[in-house]
Amino acid sequence: MPPPIEDPWPAVCLVRPQMGENIGAVARVLLNFGLVSLRLVAPRDAWPNPKAEVVAVGADRVLKGAKVEWRLEDALGDATLVIAATARPRDLEKPVWGPRQAAQIIRAAIAQGERPVVMFGPEAAGMETDEIARADAIVTLPVNPGFASLNLAQSVAVFAFAIAEARQSGDAPAWFKHENPAAAQADLESFFSHLENELERGRFFHPEDKAPLMKRNLRALFLRARLSEQEVRTLRGVIKALTIGRGGRKKDDT
Repeated sequence: MPPPIEDPWPAVCLVRPQMGENIGAVARVLLNFGLVSLRLVAPRDAWPNPKAEVVAVGADRVLKGAKVEWRLEDALGDATLVIAATARPRDLEKPVWGPRQAAQIIRAAIAQGERPVVMFGPEAAGMETDEIARADAIVTLPVNPGFASLNLAQSVAVFAFAIAEARQSGDAPAWFKHENPAAAQADLESFFSHLENELERGRFFHPEDKAPLMKRNLRALFLRARLSEQEVRTLRGVIKALTIGRGGRKKDDT
């Protein structure tokens, strides 16, 4: 018998999952296709969840190893590539991939040392726009537009199958290669917070009711650039220098 396949990447992140049974089914289907990294953000019911354990049957170690966070930014902190699974691309300037294309790109990214995380939204309404805005790209399944709603575990199963299929295929497509390591989400979030705070002080976000959209658009611009760690540090230095130059901070402030 060949050795089992158990890949730590990509990780699958369930955002605000509602039913323990679905979480258990996701754990089982991940292990079916050789994936073991599961992250949960603000699960509705208490965790650990006995219903999840019953449905997981045989994939208990995926559940026990699940990383549980209460904020999405914490769950994505170490990710260098974030993909949001949604049936609705929304009005966001992001690449939209099918499952096979996403799987091939993920495979190529992993080969270059990236840490991909794929987000799936809650069962009732999916992810919010601000949550999807954190992603580098969107993956959408070719479902019937007249009946597009898939069970959470079914959606993850389609994606996990595509990953397993890509694992067995030939050459992976070229991927965005950095001379320096790609910036993790935690570093990007610190940069975005720094930039937005200074822009708020400079009264850039006007009128105020447009501020959320303006912030999403700014984030999309930098996410498309696929910044490296060094580039993020450089940009934060630029913001700090501009702030000091206009007399807004002391040199030892961050």
